[in-house]
This record gives sequence, structure tokens and C-alpha cells, in this order.
Amino acid sequence: MDLNGISAIVTGGASGLGEATVRSLAARGARVVVVDMNPEKGEAVAKDVGGVFAQADVSDPDQVIAAVEAAKELGPLRALVTAAGVGWATRTIGRDGQYDSAHDLAIFKKVIEVNLVGTFNCIRLAATAMGQNEPLADNEKGAIVTVASVAAFDGQIGQASYSASKGGVVGMTLPVARDLSAAGIRVNCIAPGLIDTPIYGEGEASEAFKDKLKRDVLFPDRLGFATEFSSMAIELLSNSYMNAETIRVDGGVRMQPK
Repeated sequence: MDLNGISAIVTGGASGLGEATVRSLAARGARVVVVDMNPEKGEAVAKDVGGVFAQADVSDPDQVIAAVEAAKELGPLRALVTAAGVGWATRTIGRDGQYDSAHDLAIFKKVIEVNLVGTFNCIRLAATAMGQNEPLADNEKGAIVTVASVAAFDGQIGQASYSASKGGVVGMTLPVARDLSAAGIRVNCIAPGLIDTPIYGEGEASEAFKDKLKRDVLFPDRLGFATEFSSMAIELLSNSYMNAETIRVDGGVRMQPK
């Protein structure tokens, strides 16, 4: 699928993996709607690439519909990348044996709401708009890339909510791809490993922490670059024979328990 002249939506597009994907799409001629909760960063990225910013909670149907409508104003919506997500680290039970110290259920629900429900919300609404497009070669109307994590497979201590949410994203890849095949829409998933993004901060302490993180990366001996993620996203969007697959982009890492 040719990305030049299409419109695309990238959630979590104001920073990290999402921002890198926004810039890669724009470099290939796509008009991009940057969806994020941070208006300052989101508007700056959108302005930089000639796109549009839409402030939206990915689990909110009305806000996502507004983002989809904004994309349709830019051109036929044919691409969605769902990079928005939140993380949390809490053990399932506390050390004192009290019910109150067990994992906060509201936090567990929130992580699922954003990472899993929010991803599906964006898929169902963007795919509805894609289904209205004129078909390309092979009757293709659009392509979707969701973002899971290696935590879906190698979840560490304290990652119950995060791993459950990302495991759900992996788990729905095939059935959603099957659902959308009748509409000419492909669905693939990327499970990134340890990618060097602003989430790790800056400075000497940050660099020391990242140096420790890379211990289980097989090769190369470093964290990944956001552009290495975005290049895979571009491939999955543009390669019309890629469908219903989950691909780890992780340098061969297999995460240890902690």
C-alpha cells in the first residue's frame, strides 16, 4: 500500500514510539493526525510534520471519532498505529498479608482500559472509516498496526496489569484481522522490547539505568531506537501481504523475572 497522499492516525504520537512513527509516515507523504493527551508536545509534533493534533483519551469513543473525522479531512484514512499506552508496576499482594495492600484493583482496571480497551476502541472506529474508502489493489482499503510489548510474553514481577493488557492486544490480533478481512483491512501487531525513549529520562543516572536494562538483549548490545520500531510499523502498513501477525522488535531479548 502506497502511503503517499493518505491520512493516518497515530495514538501516543507526541513522543517516543508514536512520535517516531508520525515522522516516518510524514516522510513518506502521509498526512498524520497526532493523537495524544499532551497538547503542548502533540501540537508541536503535528506542526513540525504538517499534520493535525487531536487531544483524545483513546478509550473515549467521542474523542476518537473526532480524531477519525479530522483524519478524513486530510485525505482517505488508510493507516492507524496505536502507540498510546500506560504502565504500572505493583506486586499482586503486599508483604504484610493484608487485603488493603493487595494490588489496587482500580489501577489494574485503568491499565486495561487504556492499553486494551483503548486500542480496540481506536481499531473499531478507524476501521469503520477505512471501510468507506475506495479499494486499492487487491481490494485493500487500509492497514492497522497495534502496539503490544514483550511483556505480553515475558512479563516481569509487578507487571500483572501491563502484561495482561498487552497480552490482550496480541490475543485479539488474529480475530480482528479475520473480522476486518471482509472490509479489505489488514491488522498486525508489534511487540517492542527495550526501546530508548524519553520515558527513561536523561543524565548520568538514566544512562546507568539503561545500561543495566540491556543485560538480556541478545544483539546488538544496546537498547533499541524508536526509528527501528517505526521502520517496522511502516513495513507492516505498506507491505500488503503482511496480515494477522505479531512481530517482536527486541534485539532477541527474553526478559528475566526482575
